Amino acid sequence: MPLVRGEESAVVTEKSNALIHESSPYLLQHAHNPVNWLPWGEEAFALARMQDKPIFLSIGYSTCHWCHVMEHESFEDPQVAEVLNRYFIAIKVDREERPDIDAVYMHAAQLMNVSGGWPLNLLLTPDKKPFYAATYLPKEGRFGRMGLIELAQRVGVMWKQDRQRIEASANSISSALTDSIAVAKTGAMDMALVDAAYRDTAQRFDKGSGGFGGAPLFPSPQRLLFLLRYGILKDQPQALTMVKESLTAMQRGGIHDQLGGGFHRYSTDAHWLLPHFEKMLSDQAMLMMAYAEGWKATGDASFAATARDTAEYLLRDMRDKQDGFYTAEDADSEGEEGRFYLWSADEIRHALGRRADAFMQAYGVEADGNFSDEASHEKTGANILHRTGEMDPAAFAAEREKLLASRAKRVRPFRDDKVLADWNGLTIAALAITGRILDEPRYIEAATKAADFILHNLRRDDGSLLHRWRRGEAGIAGQLDDYTDMVWGLTELYEATFDARWLKQALALNHIMLSRFKAEGGGFYQVERSDDLIARPMQGFDGALPSGNAVAMHNLLRLSRLTGDAALAKQAAAVAGHFSDMAEQAPSGLLHLLSAELLAESPGKEVVLVGDRSSAGAGAMLAVLHERYRPNTVVLWHDAQTEELAPFTRGQKAVQGKVTVYVCENYRCKLPSNAPAVVRELLDQ
Repeated sequence: MPLVRGEESAVVTEKSNALIHESSPYLLQHAHNPVNWLPWGEEAFALARMQDKPIFLSIGYSTCHWCHVMEHESFEDPQVAEVLNRYFIAIKVDREERPDIDAVYMHAAQLMNVSGGWPLNLLLTPDKKPFYAATYLPKEGRFGRMGLIELAQRVGVMWKQDRQRIEASANSISSALTDSIAVAKTGAMDMALVDAAYRDTAQRFDKGSGGFGGAPLFPSPQRLLFLLRYGILKDQPQALTMVKESLTAMQRGGIHDQLGGGFHRYSTDAHWLLPHFEKMLSDQAMLMMAYAEGWKATGDASFAATARDTAEYLLRDMRDKQDGFYTAEDADSEGEEGRFYLWSADEIRHALGRRADAFMQAYGVEADGNFSDEASHEKTGANILHRTGEMDPAAFAAEREKLLASRAKRVRPFRDDKVLADWNGLTIAALAITGRILDEPRYIEAATKAADFILHNLRRDDGSLLHRWRRGEAGIAGQLDDYTDMVWGLTELYEATFDARWLKQALALNHIMLSRFKAEGGGFYQVERSDDLIARPMQGFDGALPSGNAVAMHNLLRLSRLTGDAALAKQAAAVAGHFSDMAEQAPSGLLHLLSAELLAESPGKEVVLVGDRSSAGAGAMLAVLHERYRPNTVVLWHDAQTEELAPFTRGQKAVQGKVTVYVCENYRCKLPSNAPAVVRELLDQ
């Protein structure tokens, strides 16, 4: 029997394939397919060479809706399995476990003019060279799209009769792939590119929807963070207006879970109403940052509330008992996308009684449903909750709690319970930022526990990171994003707690990144070694998340200013130079890198506090530091450990026994002060 969607079993049966021994929930979902799946590894490639077969490589992830569709339609089908097993060695890859494999072959697919997306299916020679790529493939051809059975049969014949043509194509694609990854350039980034990225972003803004471009609409929080910084540092009010309108539209829309908090993956329409219902940890982290910083920059209290409900969702539903954070929740439950989140008018009336009509008006509920079926275009009676008008969500807090309790009785979507170092790093950063901005110690405590968990459970004896932990077992060598995102998280945690051990750990991981991932010319490779890849990937463009190189540049700049180490700032400039040509060609594709360039070229301040952290004076000084959005200010609290990590703080003393502040620029400090009004003036200069 096939598994219920999202269910997994480690019980070996006569119908199990080799994936049954894997840890990944995605691979385990396919462990009882009749396809003879193998995990990525030398065993699979040796078998392909021995049996003289090409490879069918399928890449996806456990909460991918179309991956589920293709599995049910094709990989669970004995007829499809028979042709795949006859003509290919079949390999399954979880893109969240092996983002490096995904990066290489997604790049190859794009070189073959295949648009990005998952499932990603490729045909490879036994030496891993790609010669065909596609995303979703139906079992049988329709609407001009070749079916999987036909494709397998055609390639099976060509492999025997026209091998030379296949190998020539594979060699050509592999050469183009290697050449396109080798982007090492020497140049210089400048503010002209930052301004060009802003203009390009502004031109894409849709004032009516609060988004950038048409459907599907992705939140792209790094774009919003870029605009927040640009608006403040370049005194550009329109940048803040775009952020405010976008954050407002998203939090009102169906993409925002109005009951449980947090955000779905993206909106399939141009108005943020109809979401793809999957929830990803990384999206929650980045959007939490955008809403928390958006509140600080604009003063809109609704943004603080949305940052808070996103944090509460993570703490309630996405945290492991050992304090790491899970990866994702599926869009599907009971075989239907969005079923867990949708409501009929009758269900709401039953749950809310006499308050139902007011609630339904406020949240856009209609008797025949508020959206149409994608295929039939007919109303289904189902409703996606979204805010209408200028209603205050607090007025319906009790009603939302009732509906949330009612929803909890439904069959919950599958949750991918692996813990990833990189996405946990983003979450640590987001909780630390949100906890500091909202003055919520629980969030900082959760970030602290998550950091302890990652450093204890996903770290080798030599200090290097592992990428994935699940149910007590850690594995897979850490990649660039694991280091950069964890450094980001630990640095934010330091500024939220002033516990020097977090700064020390951030510097240690940053040192490993510099020693193991650095490329000639200044950029960073995605992997330490490419032993099992046909190319060593390096990413400059942002995707759904900021690129690892962009985060690395931010980290290098910040750690340079926190420690006074100018060599780190020099390395940050080298990263910018490495991708300068790419930024000239498509500046809005590297917004997080250009955000770092904006910070590098804008006046910034290093602030050092000295004195008793528990005193009333400490609270007064921190209140001054935190009263405005200052994206280019870093803050240290002086102690013995800080002196060791940041030698420029040596000799800084408290004046008259009171908490004293030193405001520094370019590693030169002005006269100290323990008067809040004077400190405010120094910060604003």
